Amino acid sequence: MRRKIVIHIVNAGWLVKVNRIDLNLLVYLDALLRERNVTQAANQLNLSQPAMSNGLRRLRELFNDPLLVRTSEGMTPTERALELEPMVREVLGKIDQAVQPRGDFEPAEAHRVFRIMASDYAESTLLPSVLGKLRTQAPGLTLDIMTPSDVSFLDVERGKVDMVINRFDSMPQSFHQIHLWNDSFTCVLSPNNPVLKDFTLENYLKANHVWVSKTGMGVGVGVDPDDVQRLGWVDLALNKLGKKRQIRVFTRHYQAAMTLAEQNDLIVTLPTRAAQLKLKNPRVVLREPPLEIPPLELKMAWSPLLQHNPGNKWLRKLIADTARELDGLEATP
Repeated sequence: MRRKIVIHIVNAGWLVKVNRIDLNLLVYLDALLRERNVTQAANQLNLSQPAMSNGLRRLRELFNDPLLVRTSEGMTPTERALELEPMVREVLGKIDQAVQPRGDFEPAEAHRVFRIMASDYAESTLLPSVLGKLRTQAPGLTLDIMTPSDVSFLDVERGKVDMVINRFDSMPQSFHQIHLWNDSFTCVLSPNNPVLKDFTLENYLKANHVWVSKTGMGVGVGVDPDDVQRLGWVDLALNKLGKKRQIRVFTRHYQAAMTLAEQNDLIVTLPTRAAQLKLKNPRVVLREPPLEIPPLELKMAWSPLLQHNPGNKWLRKLIADTARELDGLEATP
């Protein structure tokens, strides 16, 4: 027998009472508000388009409101729908928590794929140690490591990606997140680069530079060399001094940037943990920047839909513990 529930939703003085409602209607509403498209919402829930249209009709009757209306920009939520959106997600999140298996996640017995979005900075500095632990603690787990360009905030919100690890200028408030570590900056350049003879700020500014960054997630756009606010930590620090460097190459890949540093006329200024991967490379040397640059912060974030998932919780803790261990090693003289 299909179970029915009674839900009371109260907001700003108005009351909606839903008596003996099929819980699936709230699932439909959540999908519709996420996708803002009937066909895409149907695809997300593996329903037919007519079934989702019928669900939207029932929701409109239930709330006595159109909820989504067609505009020149597509399906746009009404004011009532926007009021309902966070409450519906909270209700569904609590139900999801209630029906999660009570048993603990058994990593040694588990066989599943975890999808992690990580910049190549995080992939090269953090994830190798995580993989080392997985081989002994959870040999049946597989990691599908995705690039920031592969993933959107919407993908994370839907729980299609288990977690994201990167530097984020901004993030939806609904996401859960934790701090993993701070990192300083280091210059990587060829030992034959003439700037090494007198590595001052003045000569640093005269040299040619490689810019490298991939903050957040989503498909990137071209960089405007004059848009200092979007260039990141190094250029913001220079801007505060009233200075500007000569950027000749823009890249989103740290490994590519460090390879370019082997050329005799380029300087790469990048996070120290990434730079230290090249310590044994005789074709480059590492130097402290001739200016003070605020540290960057590496974070891990995930969807509220996965907050109580036992496997996700276990992997998040493993990653966070590993980051703290590595951070402690770096801090040890």
